[in-house]
Amino acid sequence: MPKPRRDAATTPKTAAKVQLTPEDWLRAAEQVLVDKSIDGVRVDALSKDLGLTRGSFYWHFKDRDDLLRQLLQRWRDRATEQIIDRFERRNIKPRDLIRDLLKLPLHGENARKAASTELAIRAWARRDEMARHFVDEVDSKRQAYVAQCFSALGFDIPESRTRAFMLYAFLLAESLLAEDGGQSQHEERQQALESMLLRKLD
Repeated sequence: MPKPRRDAATTPKTAAKVQLTPEDWLRAAEQVLVDKSIDGVRVDALSKDLGLTRGSFYWHFKDRDDLLRQLLQRWRDRATEQIIDRFERRNIKPRDLIRDLLKLPLHGENARKAASTELAIRAWARRDEMARHFVDEVDSKRQAYVAQCFSALGFDIPESRTRAFMLYAFLLAESLLAEDGGQSQHEERQQALESMLLRKLD
């Protein structure tokens, strides 16, 4: 009886030619971070999960610390720099920008995935100085950006900072309490806070 023909795409020779990019490694590391913790992000474990040797890892990264630093940089750029850049390119009014920011947790699966990654990084930052540095940088930049939006609406600097903090705290809370209520309740909370934040003081 003839042996079954092996698909060419699955032969060891072909598999050996598979070359992953640094982004592939970073995506894999992020998934382990979310599913387990930072302790699970290890070179040998990632190599095994990806079906590659440890040597493949060192084509792209100096060591584990280099991987972790790039993982944090990637999160910072995607979660802050790129979002701010996207909003600014749209050139919309500050009031509409604040409304859009408040709606970020309502953006379905992408929002849930981003929230899971952020919560995992914040847990990591509680016991790691490098991660804490990145989280502090992100928090500061995000709040400063939102405060500028409130300033553009005529609020003074202290009031703008306070309202920016309230908006930011709301976004973090929605990430932590993502399962608290359905879509309609999330929208009700968003609309209520929007009304309070955009109301001018007497």
